[in-house]
Amino acid sequence: MESRRRALFGLAASAALPLLAPAARAQAWPSRPISMIVPASAGGPTDAIGRVLAEAMGARLGQTVLIDNVAGAGGSIGVGKVARAAPDGYTLGIGQWSHYVLNGATYALQYDLLKDFAPIALLANGPLLLVVRKTLPVNNLKELIAWLKANADKASAGTGGIGAPGHISGIFFQKMTDTHFAFVPYRGTAPALRDLMAGQIDLMIDQASNVVPQIQAGTIKAFAVLSASRLPSTPDVPTVDEAGLPGLHLSVWHGLWAPRATPGDIIARVNAAAVAALADPKTRDRLAALGQGIPPADQLTPQALGAFQKAEIDKWWPIVKAAGIKGD
Repeated sequence: MESRRRALFGLAASAALPLLAPAARAQAWPSRPISMIVPASAGGPTDAIGRVLAEAMGARLGQTVLIDNVAGAGGSIGVGKVARAAPDGYTLGIGQWSHYVLNGATYALQYDLLKDFAPIALLANGPLLLVVRKTLPVNNLKELIAWLKANADKASAGTGGIGAPGHISGIFFQKMTDTHFAFVPYRGTAPALRDLMAGQIDLMIDQASNVVPQIQAGTIKAFAVLSASRLPSTPDVPTVDEAGLPGLHLSVWHGLWAPRATPGDIIARVNAAAVAALADPKTRDRLAALGQGIPPADQLTPQALGAFQKAEIDKWWPIVKAAGIKGD
């Protein structure tokens, strides 16, 4: 009788193990630092946003979140590193519109942007700004357009890579203004901005998080925010509508992903840490200083990011492919 009771107890305990495993795993994780892969160079907009979130999320997860900058090929190398990482919760990927949407239309990727990643949370959204070198002999957007038409064979625009937001928005700008200039791709927008400040290129269309500090410092000139409203951090910079080119509204959103097959309980904990970080006034202020807005609460779920990413792919891939944009 005693042996039968022990056998039944053993069977019951074995049956309960699958139910207890997720809870036990969630309690054990994280037991060491977490890597957050930024598919761009240090000092760029995605890097800046990633560092703010890494610090705030690490405090809530009880482990350091380390930034790993993996630049190159428009961010596709860094995103590929996320896809190949072990799905154990110790590798996360922060990225933006071009990294997790546009690259699928411009590069022959070795991974699937929808099938090889587990969405975690939409993080922030910020408009682009049109900026020029300080020594360019123009003072506003209308003068810039006239100068570009007069210097079509000389003018150059820096981008964070082929198919990056600055490249795509620059093509839209050219079509709307009937202007022509050469695009110079860099390994991220940080080195492109350095060349703009040095006068090596003439203009950029870039994220607020990258250019606002230099606008405020007076090392570059800003002619328009590609939005319907001005940025609080640069109240003197007019909207593109006010500057004379209505309708050119483009922004860049950032999200957080993990490798496919990362356990759902870990995804839930990372999401909770991200949501809590985004609700913290200090984090919100730091992101606002970078020109970033926070999505509504109902858009911060893994399911919402997955649906939004797919909708963006459905919207932008036909546009990018029709423009014939191809990465190296």
